[in-house]
Amino acid sequence: MFIRARDYRTDQWIDVRIDSGRISSVGPAAGGTPELTSDWIAPSMFDLQINGCDRISFNSPNLTVEQVRHVVATCRLHGIGGLCPTLVTNSFEALSHGFATLTRACESEPDLAAAMPCFHLEGPYISSIDGPRGAHPLEHVRPPDWKEFQRLQEAAGGRIGLVTLAPEYDSAPKFIEQLVQCGIVVAIGHTAASHEQILAAVDAGARLCTHLGNGCHATLPRHDNYLWQQLAEDRLWASIICDGHHIPPSVIKSIVRVKSPARTILTSDASSLAGVAPGRYGEWGQELDVLPNGKIVVPGTPFLAGSWAFTDLCINEAMRHAGVSLAEAIDMAGARPRELLNLPPRRLTAGDPADLVLLDKAGDGVRVQRVVAPSGVFAATSA
Repeated sequence: MFIRARDYRTDQWIDVRIDSGRISSVGPAAGGTPELTSDWIAPSMFDLQINGCDRISFNSPNLTVEQVRHVVATCRLHGIGGLCPTLVTNSFEALSHGFATLTRACESEPDLAAAMPCFHLEGPYISSIDGPRGAHPLEHVRPPDWKEFQRLQEAAGGRIGLVTLAPEYDSAPKFIEQLVQCGIVVAIGHTAASHEQILAAVDAGARLCTHLGNGCHATLPRHDNYLWQQLAEDRLWASIICDGHHIPPSVIKSIVRVKSPARTILTSDASSLAGVAPGRYGEWGQELDVLPNGKIVVPGTPFLAGSWAFTDLCINEAMRHAGVSLAEAIDMAGARPRELLNLPPRRLTAGDPADLVLLDKAGDGVRVQRVVAPSGVFAATSA
């Protein structure tokens, strides 16, 4: 295959040739007629927090391999070449089933294993307090339990590579140390921790703030609070949900300015209602409204109930509100999460996998035109 587009980092026109699922050559645009053209070409995105889409939840007690395949394929059409399937606070049985099903999917299909190189456990070791707990079910919140985690990791075939927890439990620092010793990245999230507890977690090896600005109280002390403490801690990276609803533009801009694009990760936190048509749905044991603008709310209230967006929309929101360049936004949605998780980078370099996204200008942002994967080329479903 022969593609001509502008390099997303240099803005220079380049010719990219692909053979047998890998980039065979990259050079300045020259002669010949390309098979595909677009405004820009970039490595695919990687989202470290995907809960599902199209009424499919990785947290479902009835999750199947076919459903996993559908979510991965749908994400691919939004330019997401890799993801961390995320399971949230639940019973041990439900979590074990979800991880075991994801493991069967990876073991049965190499393409799925490549798209899901590691899994994300968000909870159940989080705050039980209303606000910081978010939408996680209170009945399943519990303190860190190393033996339970080992059993979950066994069900996952050793693929849990990211754990989000609240550091205020007395057992948290030791638990974090044990995770880090196993090569697992630890994130702080859904927490009401004190400055001292956050510091202890970072000293133990925590490296990320999960969806900073969400999973917290509606009202906080103006100075001494866990948002300021996480922002001020230079050893912590931050992920943010840039879907236009979870945090306002001023917060997006402030977090990116403090952490910088080098330590900020864009995540969609896509829920099981991601991508569905506007309307009312029965989900998670309650009724929820998906509004025409993509906001998911509890009917008759302004309260959020998950994310409808995918990562491609988040790129545009970051450029629009944080003042970052296209290259910075794409790297925040791809290179940075891969770097944090110690995964092989995706580059526009000969020899690398053909794991690419073609982008066209759309208004003041971009839209995904096509997605190139080792298995073929796909027309995109861009937000």
